[in-house]
Amino acid sequence: MKAILGQKLGMTQIFDETGNVVPVTVIEVGSCVVTQVKTTERDGYDAIQVGYGHNKRIGKQLAGHLKKAEATSKHLREFRMDNSTEGESDLKVGAKLEVTNFEVGDKVQVTGTSKGKGFAGTIKRHNFHRGPKTHGSHNYRAPGSIGAGYPEHVMKGMRMAGQMGNAQSTTKNISVVLVDAERGVLGLKGAVPGPRKGLVIVRGL
Repeated sequence: MKAILGQKLGMTQIFDETGNVVPVTVIEVGSCVVTQVKTTERDGYDAIQVGYGHNKRIGKQLAGHLKKAEATSKHLREFRMDNSTEGESDLKVGAKLEVTNFEVGDKVQVTGTSKGKGFAGTIKRHNFHRGPKTHGSHNYRAPGSIGAGYPEHVMKGMRMAGQMGNAQSTTKNISVVLVDAERGVLGLKGAVPGPRKGLVIVRGL
């Protein structure tokens, strides 16, 4: 199954066969555990729930859910399965998902939570232009018009100042350039969303 959870360790660089420098994001994967298998007959759809990490203070309800898998996972994520996908239906509760499921050259998509940058104005958040600085302008960094006289309220989706970052973000078509089974590490070309030690989801394309 080419889907796994991991922790972003940071960025480095390696040299390819031709001597070119390749920027690499290092993802610590270790081993993920299948904590639940959902089927169409019982749950209405096919999916696999995967756990990652270690929870030091696990509650009774979660401990009971993870008991069959003999896991103490801190993070749980669910991956939908297609009927045409081979091999995934053979996964059982307690099975391990290793980094060796990926190979160098594979294309993946990475989902994470982007860095939170706090409250930001429209110039920083949406790349708005500023107003003129001279001739008594009072529209230096203001957003400008945010709606018409009718219907007398701001329409949904209006680009305005507000919270920037700290939202789910997905980057697609990232190449796998390093697979280290001994250390449980995956190397991805370029940058991926999220801060260091942030949880990321890696899916094969």
